[in-house]
Amino acid sequence: MENLKILITGNQGLLGTECVRVLYPTHEIHGFSSNILDIRDKSQVEGRIKEIRPDIVVNCAAYTKVDSCETHFQDAWDVNAIGPENLARAVRKYGGFLVHISTDYVFDGVRSIPHPYTEDDSPNPLSAYGKSKLAGEEAVRSLCPLHAIVRTAWLYGAAGPNFLKTMLRLSKENPAALRKVVNDQFGSPTWAYSLAKQIKVLIESGETGTFHATDQGYCTWYELAEAFLTLMDVKHNLTPCETRDYPTPARRPSNSILENRRFKELDIDVMPPWQDDLKAFVKANKKQLMRE
Repeated sequence: MENLKILITGNQGLLGTECVRVLYPTHEIHGFSSNILDIRDKSQVEGRIKEIRPDIVVNCAAYTKVDSCETHFQDAWDVNAIGPENLARAVRKYGGFLVHISTDYVFDGVRSIPHPYTEDDSPNPLSAYGKSKLAGEEAVRSLCPLHAIVRTAWLYGAAGPNFLKTMLRLSKENPAALRKVVNDQFGSPTWAYSLAKQIKVLIESGETGTFHATDQGYCTWYELAEAFLTLMDVKHNLTPCETRDYPTPARRPSNSILENRRFKELDIDVMPPWQDDLKAFVKANKKQLMRE
């Protein structure tokens, strides 16, 4: 594969960090954090893309505080909907290919377990976050012919805040404290590093359209937390609860299981089982995680 010039937005976030790590050895990377390249700013976006003329733009920038989106909807909309629109217009104008990262929250999650959502299922977001992310998808589709939209779910990694790091911090602070963890929401935990490798395969394949990319298999948040803390050898005291016992401002999908159908059909699916990825993540990052 030829050396590609790749611009990555949100390069210091959970996924952006891993995209830089995976793509840097074989491609020319131009990474920007949100304080350097604010995708909400149309002129700023156009200026950077005009200057760099990237072959590929990977949009990892997003407003991901799901509950905060309910009360700060305009902030979420500006990043998750207007931002992708700005990128799509600029990429169409100056050439290139746009990879946009989206989410399981575009679905309502009412499907019975364990039936997954595929790329052909109709979105029906329940939350402000999901609505803003769906609007971003629609902008990319309508404005940028050369694009790939990659939906993922339950993302975790060593960089940036995420569920696993929160559970680790709480358990280290007070191992004896009984903590309720939701056990009736199902999804596919996905290591950001593996997702970055899948994005690399996608970019180098030249395929376009909408894709699902999560680790294989599924579990509940409670099962994930138990598995992770056990692998970390951290004392903990978790108890399963139902969603109604742990109310949040934003409605969560009960079923966030995504099927990587298109990648499998193209024979370019590289996502491993979630249990294998979790073990690999802990092996690679245990010392760092424990120091934080």
